[in-house]
Amino acid sequence: MKIVITDCDHADVEIERDVIDRSGGTCELYQDVSPEGIIANAHGADGLLVQYGRITGEVLDALPSVRVLSRYGVGVDTLDVQAATERGVAVCNVPDYGTEAVSDHAIALALTVARDTAGMDRRMRDGQPDLAASWPIHGFAGRRFGVVGAGAIGSATARKAAGLGFDVVVFDSRYPPGSTTAEGWPVISLDELLVSSHVVSIHVPLTEQTHHLIDAEALSRMRSDAVLINTARGGVVDTAALVTALQSRQVLGAGLDVLEEEPLPADHPLMACSRVVLTPHAGFYTEESYAELKRRTVQNAVDVIQGRRPGNLLNPEVLHSFGQ
Repeated sequence: MKIVITDCDHADVEIERDVIDRSGGTCELYQDVSPEGIIANAHGADGLLVQYGRITGEVLDALPSVRVLSRYGVGVDTLDVQAATERGVAVCNVPDYGTEAVSDHAIALALTVARDTAGMDRRMRDGQPDLAASWPIHGFAGRRFGVVGAGAIGSATARKAAGLGFDVVVFDSRYPPGSTTAEGWPVISLDELLVSSHVVSIHVPLTEQTHHLIDAEALSRMRSDAVLINTARGGVVDTAALVTALQSRQVLGAGLDVLEEEPLPADHPLMACSRVVLTPHAGFYTEESYAELKRRTVQNAVDVIQGRRPGNLLNPEVLHSFGQ
């Protein structure tokens, strides 16, 4: 059994190596996300662990021994799931890891932007202890916290926001407006959520339907004292439209852990926007969630290769290819 890690920005891959070694296999780590590099490095591999690499049908055709793609994380927008399915290749992810970590981060960003604590800190360090520069600052009780996407992370964020005193509402395409989610959160339309919420927190995957879900039109419907939080995928928000909305004070501020361009260039206009907090796609990270992610990603691949159903499989129809 040979498993290749196409790319990984983690400090080490000792957890992966340990799981693979105990399963009688070998592990190779590379850092080339180009199709040519992946093909060259993964020759003869049974499985691929992928972080940012893009795996297309053409890549899979050049790697006929590959039986499983296992991605570090929830989203699989860099993996062509349909092409993999057509070729009998299993696609795995880790959809429910880091729920508490990412929801913690969303709340932390929301509170930081709402109270402008980052801005206060910067001014204090510059010798400018000016509270008025952070106005307006509002309490949380009774303010509306809108959650876009009521999956595991969105629901955890809603729970934590409610605990702070926010009035929580959600939009989720799986639920009709006027209903409630399984966790009991009231569902409203996206338009009503945008119009009424003081915090809008994004928790949807990036798909054709959600690409630029928050565009210029959506931003124009938001309150002028609203804060936009995105810990989901950068492409869900139209970055250029958000910059315009921030510069014109159409919205008060934003907390962004994910961006359309990562890493963000130092001269990007977002860098000059006030009341904006930027973090480097760090929401997933805690010491505990980091280890869980690595262990489950590699275990999914090992399970498929050794003929077991993995814990998380996006295309179960391929199992018949393995006699399951």
